[in-house]
Formats: sequence, structure tokens, C-alpha cells
Amino acid sequence: MTINQLTQTIIGAAIEVHRALGPGLLESAYEHCLCYELDLQKIPYRRQYPLPVIYKGIQLDCGYRLDLLVAEQVVVELKAVEVLLPVFDAQLLTYLKLGNWQVGLLINFNVPVLTQGIRRRVLGFNDKR
Repeated sequence: MTINQLTQTIIGAAIEVHRALGPGLLESAYEHCLCYELDLQKIPYRRQYPLPVIYKGIQLDCGYRLDLLVAEQVVVELKAVEVLLPVFDAQLLTYLKLGNWQVGLLINFNVPVLTQGIRRRVLGFNDKR
């Protein structure tokens, strides 16, 4: 499966969850249901994946966790908020840089139509530090 097919599959699974539950629940409920959908499609993922911060060779245990790391390739950050703030995009891009991943999805379930709450971010080679 290509990275584009994988992100399309993740988005499709999220749409299925949103179609069944709608907006208004806690992020943890959507996370649990999205994982169930990924299980049904036999797509591997890691839930609440720990992400250390390394600063000048020192590993800091700051308690950062990705909501999902799907197929070791796509970082998925879930939200259930009224508005996606720019800080959420910055968070996703930082996670991509720290983990050396290229593609991430920011999915906000607290919208009437889920496609309005999905942002796909690709970290270009020039963006990595």
C-alpha cells in the first residue's frame, strides 16, 4: 500500500467513525473507535506512541505521545475541538520532524462534516532539521 493509499484508508476509517458517532464526544472515544476500524481493515498501528525529545544528544522524557502511528509511516493526531488552531498544525509538524516521518494527518471530529476537519501535512526534505 502506498503512503497515499494509506492516508486515504485512514481518512475513510475516520469518516466511518464520524458517520456513526457524529461530533460532540471526547477525543478518546474517537481514538478507540478509529483503532477498531483500523483493526477491521488489518492496518497496523501503535496507539499513544511515546515520542522522546532529543536535545543536543540528551534524551528528554517529556511525556509526548502520538495519538496514532499507522503502519510505521503516518502520524495521526486526533482532536475534538471547536476550531483547529495553528498550534495543532505546528504540533503535528514537530512530531513529524522529531520522529523523522514524512506524512501526518490532523483530524478534528468536532465538525458537522468530517472532511472539514481533516488536514494532511507532508514534511518535505527541506523541512527536516
